[in-house]
Amino acid sequence: MPIDPALPTAPSRNDQLRNFCKTLGLNTADSPDETRTLTLVDEALTHTSAGLAIDHERLEFLGDAVLRLAASEFIEQHYPQLPVGERSALRAQLVSDRWLASVGEDAGVAPLLVIGAKARGDAAGRATLRAEATEALIGALYQGWNDLKPVHTWLTPHWQRTSAAVLADPHKGNAKSALQEWSQARKLGLPSYRSAETSQRHGDPRRFHCQVELKGQPTAEGWGGSRREAEQKAAQAALQRLEGDGGEA
Repeated sequence: MPIDPALPTAPSRNDQLRNFCKTLGLNTADSPDETRTLTLVDEALTHTSAGLAIDHERLEFLGDAVLRLAASEFIEQHYPQLPVGERSALRAQLVSDRWLASVGEDAGVAPLLVIGAKARGDAAGRATLRAEATEALIGALYQGWNDLKPVHTWLTPHWQRTSAAVLADPHKGNAKSALQEWSQARKLGLPSYRSAETSQRHGDPRRFHCQVELKGQPTAEGWGGSRREAEQKAAQAALQRLEGDGGEA
C-alpha cells in the first residue's frame, strides 16, 4: 500500500534515539562517530529477553565500572571535604539499583526498550529493567564519546539532588546501618528483623511488613514495596523512637 505523502511518517529508530539523547542534554552529532554512538545506544536499550544477537549485557558490565568512577569524580569535585568513609556511603546511594531505576524512569527509557514478550508482561521486574538499561546506557555513552563528559552531563543534576537529600539525612540513607551502629555502641547486640509479605499485589507500597527487635523485644515496625524497603523503614522508625526517648532501648 503506498504511503500517503500527506501523513507524517514515523521517526526511524535512529531519530528516536537521537531525540532521546537530546532530552539527556546530549547531542550525538558531537560524539566522534554519531553512527557508532547511536548503534551503542540501541545496543544498550536492547534487552536480552528480546533474543537478538546483540543485547545490553556487555554495556551494562562496562557501565557498572563507569558509573562508579564517574560518581567518585562527582563526589571529589563537589564534596572534597567529606571523609573517605562518608564518601563511600554517599557513593553507594549514587550508584544503587534503586537510584538507577529512578533515573531511568525520569529519562523515559521504558518506551525505547526492545524487550521480549515475557519481560514486557512482568510488572514486578520493570524497575530492574530500567536499572539495567540505565547502567548499559551509561556504558554506551562512555564508549560512544570515549570520555566521561556525557555521563557527567546527564547524571550530575540527578546526583546533586540525591546527594543533598542523603547528606541532609542524619542516617545517610541507610537506617539499618545506623541502627546497628547505635545498638553496638551501647552493647545491645545486633538488631533482628522479621519480615512478611502481606500483599501479593505488585507495586503495593505496603506489600511487606517488617518488625525490628533489640534484645529480643519488638522496637518498631515498617512497611514497604520490597522487603529491603520495609526493613529500612522499620530501622528508621526504631531510630526515631530511640533517639526521641533519649537513647533508652
